[in-house]
Amino acid sequence: MAPTTRPNASSSTLSMKLLVNTKAGRVMYAEAGKDVVDFLFSLLTLPVGGVVKILSKDAMVGCIGNLYGSVEEMDSSYIPSADAKNALLSPPGGYGSGTRLLQLQAPATAAAAPAPALEVFQCGKGGDGSCFNYVTVARNAPCGLCRGEMNEPIEVVGFSDPAGLGFVKEVVTYTVMDDLKVAPLSTISGITLLKALGVTDISSLQETTVQVGYAEGLEMLRASLHSKAVLTDVFLRKKNMRQQAVATPSNKKRKLKAATLFKPPVLTGVLLRKKSTKSPSKKQKVKGST
Repeated sequence: MAPTTRPNASSSTLSMKLLVNTKAGRVMYAEAGKDVVDFLFSLLTLPVGGVVKILSKDAMVGCIGNLYGSVEEMDSSYIPSADAKNALLSPPGGYGSGTRLLQLQAPATAAAAPAPALEVFQCGKGGDGSCFNYVTVARNAPCGLCRGEMNEPIEVVGFSDPAGLGFVKEVVTYTVMDDLKVAPLSTISGITLLKALGVTDISSLQETTVQVGYAEGLEMLRASLHSKAVLTDVFLRKKNMRQQAVATPSNKKRKLKAATLFKPPVLTGVLLRKKSTKSPSKKQKVKGST
């Protein structure tokens, strides 16, 4: 397959090419550029609380959604400060977070205010210097050493990417497997991949280009938490379900119309006459014999 082209910085969607096995109904692998790989790798920078907030707690697999819901419903009288609660429900962090889902522009209706910068505090008293070993995201929390209020803000130094370098270099095209294993692509590795995947009939393979926008990004994030076939689930099965949903109403109409045309007549009158016909009683038989 030909390599994908990288969209400009203002683009709200990414693109990649899928190699689909039409007989098996699954994606063999995708060929993607740096932008798609940067997006996939950036999912690892999302804090767990941020993932739950993006996908909604009801959509989470397992019990992590219950933890998130417990924090939401916890009365403020049991929590040291509002900052502590916000740190769990809306944790800062995540490469490219804010109004964008890790490089993908959210729809206008889903736009939100940028995530606040992470605030960390240390002991305001300072003590003998050992107090500086303790930091917190909850302003005015008690110091672990002197029990004084931790209200002195400090600067947090973390990963930054001012030059927009991302996580991989733009020197090759990358393969993204159905289970999201990523590796640089070469002609030899492509042939090896097909053999490893057990492809014997090349005529069953079809190349298609898909767009990865905000909705697809959410679906890929959600599927990556429970599926080993993310690309198939997001780009094939969802598409097939939509096509079936569109085709189903017309099929039902055709079936109903056919059933009406060939519906056999109801023999109501015959059944009623048969039901009203009674065998003669014993008295009638005796009267007739005399």
